Amino acid sequence: MKHARIAWSGAIQQAVAFDGQLRITQGPHQGRCVAYDEVVWLPPLAPVPQARTVIALGLNYADHAKELAFKAPEEPLAFMKGEASLIGHKAFTKRPADVNYMHYECELAVVVGRTARRVKKADAYDFIAGYTVANDYAIRDYLENWYRPNLRVKNRDTCTPIGPWLVDASDVPNPMALKLQTTVNGQLTQSGSTADMIFDVPTLIEYFSSFMTLNPGDLILTGTPDGIVNVNPGDVVVTEIESIGALQNTIVAI
Repeated sequence: MKHARIAWSGAIQQAVAFDGQLRITQGPHQGRCVAYDEVVWLPPLAPVPQARTVIALGLNYADHAKELAFKAPEEPLAFMKGEASLIGHKAFTKRPADVNYMHYECELAVVVGRTARRVKKADAYDFIAGYTVANDYAIRDYLENWYRPNLRVKNRDTCTPIGPWLVDASDVPNPMALKLQTTVNGQLTQSGSTADMIFDVPTLIEYFSSFMTLNPGDLILTGTPDGIVNVNPGDVVVTEIESIGALQNTIVAI
């Protein structure tokens, strides 16, 4: 099932995809169907009692590492992001006026379903609630070095669109064989497959849970293939993953 979180009728609502519309699943409007363009799309993640951990992978596709003239890592290269960077489908991402190179990154995002500590790869899928699409924008002007993306590169407000849907893990039988693509203003600029990850999803869950606790609602952004291009104010960027959804986002100037 495809789950969404939306703002409609003055309140935040939980909804699911139903017959080309959104059907509200809770509260006084439960069962009401509304059109996609009647709502404000929010990140499709339920609130969590603790601070949400957002882990993002760098250089997790060999072709992307080569594209950036870096050697592919021998173990997962990760950094943390704050939840304030997350925005929803059809939202706007700010590009600072003084930068020369800002690019998208289409990524499969894994949503943790239950507390994970010292999980083995063979059991990793049992700890996943579902999947969504993330667009992990980067501003290369601010990059200090390849192994430590600084806060201004990756942790900016509005620079991590996510959604539109949270798709149940049971509806994605093989997350390691999904096509990814990005279009900018309707033109295809990026194409790849999750099969090309250096470290697959079970490996990542085993690796991170070996030294830290993953809690329900935590996110793992799994990296992007090659095909990044600079984007400018006014550009409409759509990052799409097979069986998960198409996430639309527009660049604005600040």
